[in-house]
This record gives sequence, C-alpha cells and structure tokens, in this order.
Amino acid sequence: MSEYKLANGTIITDADIDQIRKEFESESWTGRLERIHHGPAAIADDDLITVTVKFPKSMVAAIDEQANNRSEFIRKAVASCL
Repeated sequence: MSEYKLANGTIITDADIDQIRKEFESESWTGRLERIHHGPAAIADDDLITVTVKFPKSMVAAIDEQANNRSEFIRKAVASCL
C-alpha cells in the first residue's frame, strides 16, 4: 500500500484516499477543501513565458518517438544545457 506525504506534512495511504472518496461520493464527507487548483500542475515556481521555436519535421518525429509530452522533453533538454 502506497503512502503519500501532503504539503502540510500529513501522511495518507491508498486506503485513506479510498475511504475519503467513498464518503465524498455518498455526500457524507465532512472534510474541508483548503485550495482547489484549476488547470495543469505548475511546472516551475518562476513565471512562465511562451517561446515559439520551429524544428525540422524529422526532429519533431524523433521527439514524439521518445516522449509522451513534447514540451516537457524540450524543457528538460534545454535545462540540461544551462
């Protein structure tokens, strides 16, 4: 069974998550949501700026063969050079 450490230091398990899910779905959950995040998870603490770049079609095909996410692959490649 996996354990997860929350931002506030609390440790919860898969069983805890399943129990909370059941209570939430049955509308008997008495917990409180502290923060609801909309959109994808943040990838950096710094502000993000869009940079448009063009690559040869063959290079994009090679990236797609190696990665599930082009942007993440390119970010990691650039970061490894800085």
